[in-house]
This record gives sequence, structure tokens and C-alpha cells, in this order.
Amino acid sequence: MYKILGLIIAMILSINISMAGEAEDIAKIEKRLNELAPQEKPSSIKPSVINGLYEVMYGSEVFYFSADGRYILQGSLLDLETNINLTDAAKSAVRKNMLEELDESEMIVFSPKKPRHTLTVFTDIDCSYCRKLHSEMGQLNSYGIKVRYMMFPRNGINTPSYQKAVSVWCSNNKQTSLTKAKAGESVPHANCKHPVDEQFLIGQKFGVTGTPALLFEDGTLLPGYRPAKDLATTLDSVSNTN
Repeated sequence: MYKILGLIIAMILSINISMAGEAEDIAKIEKRLNELAPQEKPSSIKPSVINGLYEVMYGSEVFYFSADGRYILQGSLLDLETNINLTDAAKSAVRKNMLEELDESEMIVFSPKKPRHTLTVFTDIDCSYCRKLHSEMGQLNSYGIKVRYMMFPRNGINTPSYQKAVSVWCSNNKQTSLTKAKAGESVPHANCKHPVDEQFLIGQKFGVTGTPALLFEDGTLLPGYRPAKDLATTLDSVSNTN
């Protein structure tokens, strides 16, 4: 009986010591991060699967820090037994949560009557591959894919592509105007209260660097154009896996 109690007490003490050490490590890392970039606060800091290495996230960006805050790694952490990219998995989990917080009423949506999948796309009006993807909207919808557009003018705010995005958003029919703009047709200049600036910043938080950027429901980010049929196959596969 006394041996069992002794083991339980030892386990509790080891857990408390471990938690205390973890708190001290995180404090050191926070101190170093504040020295490096005082204006930026990490979304989370937690132990990685490797002892002494901590996972630090800024939005969907992942970094790895040594416990003393001296060393930093940026790259993919792979589990060779499961063949899982742990870094990508962490990013996808964060992006999934971010997706769930988005307001669909602030997007331009093309949806079939009974959608099977939802694809969130960061798009640029003048991007050639964005236009190619949009030209396949009929196919995408026929496969049961709802497409939700977020504006991401690649060259930044107050550029010609940005103004086109604003004009589309401020038009009487956003879907029609977007389709015309992506076909190279001119859309009447318009201005109003719009979400384009915010969507551009949101895209950066998601890790978008180019367009089109395709976000699956599980948080997977796929850069670049993919044919409608390939997207349908991939989305079916992701859905069956989860």
C-alpha cells in the first residue's frame, strides 16, 4: 500500500516539476521573441514532439525554438514512422479554425443547390490562372463544390487589381461583375464600404503568397490552379480521410 502511495506521489511531483520547467522554457522563449519582434505576439507556444524543442506559431506560420530561446528552426518536422508532416498538420489545424471564424456573407459565393464540398479561394482579378479556375465554375458546381471567393490583390492595396476588386464588390451584382472582370471585361468604377483590405490581410495570416490559393475545409492550403476534375477527386479524398 505504502509503495503504491509513494509511486503516486512521485508521479505527481514529476508532473509538477515538468510543468514548472515547461513554464520557465516558455517564459525564456517569450522573452527572446519580444526582443526580436516586440510588435508581434505569437499565437501559441507549446512543446513539440521532440524533447527540448518548442512549437511557436504566428497565425499559420510555424517555428521551432530550443528551450533556452537561443536556437530557431524553420522547416518541416516529419514523423518517419507515420509519414506525417507534423508541421503541415499544425498549420492545417490553425487554418481550419481560422476558416470557421470567417463570415461567408463577406465573400462572393458560387454554389450548387446541394454542395458536397466547400472551397475557399483567395483570388486576384488579373491573375491568369485565377481566371482559368473561374472559367471552370460550371464544372466545379456540377461536382458539388461551393466556391467562396476572398479578394487578394497580389500587388497590394491601392493597385489597379485592388480597385477592380473593390468595384466588383460594390457593384449591384457581385457574381456577374466578378465573372465579367475575370473574362477581361471592364466593370464600372465603384466605391463603397468593402472587405477587400481586410481579406488581403486575412490571406497573409493564412500564409497566402500567390493566387489562386485554395483552402479545403480541413485547413489544407493548396497554392495554384488545379483542374476542376482534379479538385473534385482531391476534395473527395480529403473528405473520406477525415
